[in-house]
Amino acid sequence: MNIIPFPDRAEWPALLARPVQSTQQIEAAVVPILAQVRAGGDAALVELAKKFDHLDLTASQLVVGDDELDNAEAKLSPELKAAIRQAYQNIRLFHERQKQPVEKIETMPGVTCWRKSVGIEKVGLYIPGGTAPLFSTVLMLGIPAQLAGCREVILCTPSNHPAIYFAARLVGVTKVFRIGGAQAIAAMAYGTESVPQVYKLFGPGNQYVTAAKMLVAKEGMAIDMPAGPSEVAVYADDSAIPAFVAADLLSQAEHGADSQVLLVSTSKKLLNCVNLTLSSQLGRLPRSSMAAKALGNSKMILVDSQQDAIELLNAYAAEHLILSVEDAESVSDKIINAGSIFLGNYTPESAGDYASGTNHTLPTNGFARAYSGVSLDSFVKKITVQHITPEGIRQLGPVVEAMAEAESLEAHKRAVSLRLASLN
Repeated sequence: MNIIPFPDRAEWPALLARPVQSTQQIEAAVVPILAQVRAGGDAALVELAKKFDHLDLTASQLVVGDDELDNAEAKLSPELKAAIRQAYQNIRLFHERQKQPVEKIETMPGVTCWRKSVGIEKVGLYIPGGTAPLFSTVLMLGIPAQLAGCREVILCTPSNHPAIYFAARLVGVTKVFRIGGAQAIAAMAYGTESVPQVYKLFGPGNQYVTAAKMLVAKEGMAIDMPAGPSEVAVYADDSAIPAFVAADLLSQAEHGADSQVLLVSTSKKLLNCVNLTLSSQLGRLPRSSMAAKALGNSKMILVDSQQDAIELLNAYAAEHLILSVEDAESVSDKIINAGSIFLGNYTPESAGDYASGTNHTLPTNGFARAYSGVSLDSFVKKITVQHITPEGIRQLGPVVEAMAEAESLEAHKRAVSLRLASLN
């Protein structure tokens, strides 16, 4: 990776830009797919499965049968099943603690307000096929849906990996469909003869899947967040262990050629050591060619001070941010833009990807400036409730009357005045 020493702040936007394809080009390819599924339903899905995923299916084979889901467990090693179950427990515990008890608040005598959480009835989860079976994402999306009490949880994936099916059973997925790409997003957004229409879509994917989610969002479909290729930023000083930093960079780079990694440091010695270690580790990876392409999109940036590093990282707004520095927790207090933060030399990003407990479905492409990662809250609606007693309307009524009159909304005022008059 090239080391960029002490870049001027005017250069930061260009340095921190993500590698992306033309949005117009991607949307031009996705729009016809959405239209085809909307018009053709299951028949369109069968045709698109053959075209894009090279699957010869009938309409009845779009849905994965219960027997196939149940038999998946037998195809996994005891070690993998134990690991998935442990990850399930950790992720469930972390998300379970996000539940908030209903708290009734008396804003003035006789006026009580509160808020309740209600699970979104129908949600759709997308799990990419691609070059890795992301059964971990089934846990990350399915567990909070399970805890939220979502009544219908639909999962679409072109992958038939038994670990995906095993995880789907663990988290209580209602139905699994053999559908991938933008057509899966269309199926869940519009509904077909087989695939139920959902109220909110979740899950990562390539730029075509992301474009499909953004396009159906314009039509009123709720989505988890805008998302793109995975990314990591690492801030390391001389207390960091170069081999660990290199391994973290490569663990993100192997996601795909369009992934990006960023290393920021005040130590040129550290950057040089990481570069040397990167070279030796890269050659031993099965996905080395893919990781090497991702490193071509990536940068090492040498800065003057910790303050510069923090400001640059906040400008980048990384999906994953690793702080391999002294007093990492104190530094993390100054980070305001990141999807998830990993502290110290012994907290690899891959721990959060799989099993520490936090969710790995996170905002990418700078969206961490405004979006949070998936949580229990992502799967619930917050409904406010209020109750006013006769004494409460006596106290609150004049306030509402005065405000309604000032806004020239006489009917609003009258709705209160009639009640006040009835109490006299």
